Amino acid sequence: MATRWGICGAGKISHDFSVAMKTLPPGDHQIAVIASRSLERAKEFAKKHGIAKAYGSYEELANNPDIDVVYLGVLHTEHWRVGLLFLKAGKNVLCEKPFAMNSRQVKDLVAAAKKHNVFLMEAIWSRCFPVHAEVRRLLAEEAVGDVKLVKAYFGSPQLHIPRSVEKELGGGALLDIGVYCLQFVLMVFNGERPESVQATGVLLDSGVDESVVVAMKFSRNRVAVCAFSISARLLNDAVISGTKGSIKVLGPMHCPTTLVVNDKETEYPLPEPSLPLNFTNSTGLRFEAEEVRQCLLKGLKESPRMPLADSVLLTEIMDEIRKQVGVAFSQDSQ
Repeated sequence: MATRWGICGAGKISHDFSVAMKTLPPGDHQIAVIASRSLERAKEFAKKHGIAKAYGSYEELANNPDIDVVYLGVLHTEHWRVGLLFLKAGKNVLCEKPFAMNSRQVKDLVAAAKKHNVFLMEAIWSRCFPVHAEVRRLLAEEAVGDVKLVKAYFGSPQLHIPRSVEKELGGGALLDIGVYCLQFVLMVFNGERPESVQATGVLLDSGVDESVVVAMKFSRNRVAVCAFSISARLLNDAVISGTKGSIKVLGPMHCPTTLVVNDKETEYPLPEPSLPLNFTNSTGLRFEAEEVRQCLLKGLKESPRMPLADSVLLTEIMDEIRKQVGVAFSQDSQ
C-alpha cells in the first residue's frame, strides 16, 4: 500500500517536496490532499502537481480519515499551532524545520505526539541523505580516529526575503539556516548535550540575527564551531577532524551530494526534477519522505535518524544562542 500524504501549506517548500515525491515509486507514495488557507491556492497547487483533493482549510485535512501522514510546510511561526491541530486529530506529522519557535513549543508538540500515540519528526532532511548515512557509518567505525573538532558553515545572502529578516515571520539566520549547522554537530556527537555554548553575533535593525558564530565544547575535550549568515555567502561545508584524518561534506552541506574522506572524493547524485525547484537539490526531499514511510511501516513513533530528543536539544541550544546574541520573539513570552 502506498503511504498517503496530506500536504499542509501551498508554498515554495511544499512545491519542492511534491516534485521530490515524483522521483519515488508511485506504489510507495501518493499525495492525496493539498490544504491551504486559500482554496484558490490549494486548487492551483493540486492542478500543478496532479493531486486529487484540494482543501481551503487545515481543519478539513485534520478531519480526513484517509491520510497516513501530514507534511507540514507552513511558515515556522505557525508550526506549533497547526502542528498541535494535526497531532490532536491523531495524524502522523512530518514538520518542516525549524520545528517551532522555541523549546517550549517543541516540547508541547512532542508531548502531544506521545499523548495521541502518533509519529512525529522534524524534517531535518539532511539526516536522510546518503552522504549523512555514510558519515554516520564512518564515525561508527572510527574511520578518522577520535573526533576532535567539527566545523559547519552556512551563509546565504537573503536579506531581500521578508521571512528571513522580519521578526514577526520568525526571521534570522539561526532558525532558518543555522539549524543545519547545529544539527550536523549533534549528529556527529550522537545527540550529546554540549558542556558549554558560546555565541556572538550581529543583529539587523528588525531585531533578528544577521550573522552568528557559535563555539561549543563537548565531553572528552571535543569542540565544534558553527558560523551562519543571511548577509554573506559562505562555503557551506562541514568538516569533521579526527586524530587519523578528516571527513568533509562539501557544500551545500545541508543537502549534500559530495563527500571527501581523507582526500578521497565520492559523488552521490540526485534525480532530476520534473518541474523547476525553488531551493537547491530539493529532489533530495525524497529521502525524508521514504524515511517516514519506513518508520510508519515498522510502527515507529519517531525516526532513529532524527529522534525527538535531538529536536528538543537542538531547540534548547538555539534558545541559548538567541539569549546570548539578544534575539527574542513574541512566542518566548507567551
